[in-house]
Amino acid sequence: MTYLAIRYKARIILILCGLFLLSCNETPVHPQKSGIAISFDDHFINEWYALRPLFQKYHAKVTFFLVCSKSLTGDEVSKLKQLQKDGHEIGFHGTIHGKSTEMIEAFGPEKYAETELRPGMKFMSDAGFYPTSYAHPGGNHNDQVDSVLLANGFKILRDVAISRRVLFGIPLYTLAPRVISWIFYHFNNEKITDALLIDQDSEITNEEIQDAIQKAKSTNTALMLFGHKPLYKKPVNGEYGFNVSFLETILKEAKQQDLKFYTMTELVEVKN
Repeated sequence: MTYLAIRYKARIILILCGLFLLSCNETPVHPQKSGIAISFDDHFINEWYALRPLFQKYHAKVTFFLVCSKSLTGDEVSKLKQLQKDGHEIGFHGTIHGKSTEMIEAFGPEKYAETELRPGMKFMSDAGFYPTSYAHPGGNHNDQVDSVLLANGFKILRDVAISRRVLFGIPLYTLAPRVISWIFYHFNNEKITDALLIDQDSEITNEEIQDAIQKAKSTNTALMLFGHKPLYKKPVNGEYGFNVSFLETILKEAKQQDLKFYTMTELVEVKN
């Protein structure tokens, strides 16, 4: 082999090595974004705060949608600030938890905002919180309600999805969580979303929730779930909420599947 041939071959090898090293540093065309976004509604601040060790155990972050009908106490502010410092999001769930469609139809958009949005948002801003996500009270809303909320600065709105619906003791429908396509976020900048209720009366099984988590993993989407009050036994005296052991099942499975934990606002901030 001549000197020129050896030199040419060496150049080719160097070029190929360079291309290989560049490809190793490139961002994947379809980065893994699969995850889970869990949220909690109403005003169970003490009970939510007691879940800190559980969240820390699984390195989880969630969103707390707060009903704020009056000024927050110093203790409530302190606990919410700590939760926020832990990486959780403090969202808004209304001032009076009213039926938005009825209010906006009866009084118009401006009066609706004056009644349901501004007082509670003022209480929160006075305490140093500026929510960018909103959960519809009772899942009650329409296009007009949504437009008012988005115009007031909310980046994402969360509705309610239920896998089993019963009316007067009569089952109306039963859907496996994995077939409820609208509870999976596709990172398409969608601002109006649905999360699956996990409270005890939803009767969702461990197997069903594990199946839904695996679907999020395989489809590169984020599973959206929500509940209310953390409970450690069956509800009594009108209580409503989720079993804490069931929440741990969800967190454990999500961690095992290597899902990313998202707050609700983070969902719309992820770039395609």
